[in-house]
Amino acid sequence: MKVTHTPLIPTEAAKAAGRPCFTPELLAASGARYSRNNSGIEEIYSKIDFNNLDKSVDGIFKMVDYGHQSIADMTPVAMFMDEMSLYLAYHLWSMCAVVGGQESSTRYIKISVDGVVDPDILGIPKEHQADWRQFIANSFVAYNDAVNFWENLSRENPSMMRIPESVINDTTDKGVKVLERMRRNYVFDRARYFLPLGAATNVMMVMPAREWVKLINDLLSSSIREFNMLGEALRVELDLCAPRLLRHAIATDSTIAVVQDEFEWARKNADFVWSRYEEPGKPYLKVFPPNDCGDFIGCDDKDYPIALQHRTNRYSRFGSSIRRTGVRFGWNAVAMAEIRDLNRHRTGEKFCPLIPLGFYAALDQLPEGIGDNTISDLATWGANRTTEARNMLANDSNHSYMYYTLLGSEFPFEHLTTANHFLYEAELRTGVGAHYRYAKHLKDVLQLWYQLYPDTKRYIFEGSAEPE
Repeated sequence: MKVTHTPLIPTEAAKAAGRPCFTPELLAASGARYSRNNSGIEEIYSKIDFNNLDKSVDGIFKMVDYGHQSIADMTPVAMFMDEMSLYLAYHLWSMCAVVGGQESSTRYIKISVDGVVDPDILGIPKEHQADWRQFIANSFVAYNDAVNFWENLSRENPSMMRIPESVINDTTDKGVKVLERMRRNYVFDRARYFLPLGAATNVMMVMPAREWVKLINDLLSSSIREFNMLGEALRVELDLCAPRLLRHAIATDSTIAVVQDEFEWARKNADFVWSRYEEPGKPYLKVFPPNDCGDFIGCDDKDYPIALQHRTNRYSRFGSSIRRTGVRFGWNAVAMAEIRDLNRHRTGEKFCPLIPLGFYAALDQLPEGIGDNTISDLATWGANRTTEARNMLANDSNHSYMYYTLLGSEFPFEHLTTANHFLYEAELRTGVGAHYRYAKHLKDVLQLWYQLYPDTKRYIFEGSAEPE
């Protein structure tokens, strides 16, 4: 595992224009001084003693200790984090609500068995490491078998890929490259369900230092060794750019207690959640319109089309009645592959109790009468591994059971947000280039929305998830 803080430098144009240049903490301190004078940035900048930056920063940052944590919101920090597990990457996105970033994609990159995190780092007990390594080896055999299966099937039946005939018939070098890229996406989209959550990935994130402090607090408060290691590595890098915040980037008794409570909740309720496992992917939607707003005017169904009618694309502004409407939506069981994508939508709160349920293997993507037993047999193997992981949950004290699950392992998933963010997510995740499975999940939830508010359908930019 490697973590690298990457500071920003001014552009040549900015230097030529004489624009101020700050360290992350100095930027925050300068911004905080706006609350104490209204003379503008030029005067604030002119008073900075660049031979003694500590003086300019310490006078402000000591107030973080007195509750003014918003100062740390003005301290931008970017980190590149290499060689963490897919499970840890999922956890990062679930914890960071204001983050921008990217992750190495299982949709575009073929993952190798060489790219697996060491079991000692993951905290797999020594006595179980041989079995875990065998699970990993079998997972990659299944993954490669699935890649070969979908590759061959796509060549025998190219129409399955929904790629335009103009692309399929384009024999130019560019056309051939485009076709192979689209074929690769098609294959990886359907084979990735057999990748184990112990496989390695890389993540880049940029967010305020306050959020890094909160994340480090969470990681260091975990019982999972890999999480602790990343937390410590992030502390080392944070010391380079925001050293005054390190005193807050520690494990705390309250966070440790919350993390343990949520783990115990999953353990106690595993059998109950499993007893309700049926119709995997079945969606639900609860809408909370602003009808009771005290002295303010509420809204009814007629207001929603008005709030949508001026939009020209999914990035257009929503009217206030949509923005003031609460939405809770989710599915009783979603594959972790899709949860990792759905999880990156930053608004509101997400809830994903880590109780392994069933297994999704893209069997629904097989046209009737086409294919052999390869994927069916692999699906049975994946379902058995997921069952074993669920059974491990009852006897696991440090969450390592999650490293025995696959991207096809299903878990409950719920998102609480507002209607404008819900509709944007639905439009994005059904648009051009959207992964076929989360496009289906969002289309299913949109149908529930249309049943409630049919007059809004013509204003919503639902896509068909055509290949890009």
